[in-house]
Amino acid sequence: MDKVVKNIVELLEPAQSITIVPHSNPDGDAIGSAVALGVVFTNMGHSAKIISPNDYPDFLQWMPGNIKIVNFQRKKKQAEKFINESKLMFCVDFNDIRRTKYMEKTIDAFTGKKVMIDHHPCPAQFADFSISRPEYSSTCELVYDFIEAAGLSRFLDTQAARVLYAGIMTDTGSFSHSTSRPNLYKVLSGLMKFDIDAEEIHARIYDNFSTQRMRLMGYCLLEKMVVLPEYSVGYISITLEELKKFNFEPGDTEGFVNIPLSIKGIIFSALFVEKEDHVKISFRSKGSFPVNEFSSNHFGGGGHLNAAGGETKLKLSETLDFFTQLLPNYLHLLNRND
Repeated sequence: MDKVVKNIVELLEPAQSITIVPHSNPDGDAIGSAVALGVVFTNMGHSAKIISPNDYPDFLQWMPGNIKIVNFQRKKKQAEKFINESKLMFCVDFNDIRRTKYMEKTIDAFTGKKVMIDHHPCPAQFADFSISRPEYSSTCELVYDFIEAAGLSRFLDTQAARVLYAGIMTDTGSFSHSTSRPNLYKVLSGLMKFDIDAEEIHARIYDNFSTQRMRLMGYCLLEKMVVLPEYSVGYISITLEELKKFNFEPGDTEGFVNIPLSIKGIIFSALFVEKEDHVKISFRSKGSFPVNEFSSNHFGGGGHLNAAGGETKLKLSETLDFFTQLLPNYLHLLNRND
């Protein structure tokens, strides 16, 4: 058994209260990895609760099942009470506490042991024990391997298997990227032994959108998508007013950043979403164009080679101007055939 895993197992030996924290605006991988750990810890006899920094999309609301998720932004006192009662905190699908936004100070002040399980590159040193594997497709894949390595497989059940599968599916774009490692299929095979319904899980996530979300997507395709073939770039921008017009709910723009990549010749795409006090940005790419470096260098963000995020305090119009002005500097990478 790996030394770090062994140390974590030793922390789990007495029954206790355990807090599990995903990143802010949690996606399927964050919720899936958090819920799976919550199920395993509960089956072990622990009192496990997930504290989410804020809300998560409606199409993921089925995932928690009987595992309690407390919205820190809405129920801060309740969340802090449980955190203060915990001696152990698991941080999943993020490797820098800044990604928890509203919870950053609370996590930093936590006096118990912190465990980080994550698959993003360049981890910050904030946890007592870290399992960081950027080569993994998702944190859910990594959580499954952690559970196996820790000798806790007997505490897995169908609910845990379903959410782990969902997290892997969403973080790989329905198995369209980050799927070249054989270990991924070993993990998927292990999950399928729980007789989960993969088609039903796919339908719950991808066939469960609101009418307004679909209208917003159609509007973005018709009115807001800009294609710059000379740079192999496509991007979409959405104003705060447009979000209000389409009754925006968390998660409604999920996947929009991938749309321009469906166009022939486009290898770099971006989504700019205006918020009250900043612009949130998502980047995606094909091949070897490093969107994590692009985001880190210019938008205070980071992520994976082909998937990253960032933000800026500039106005949306200024952000778009700045973005397009940067592109000539990357022409040698954008026009490269991989």
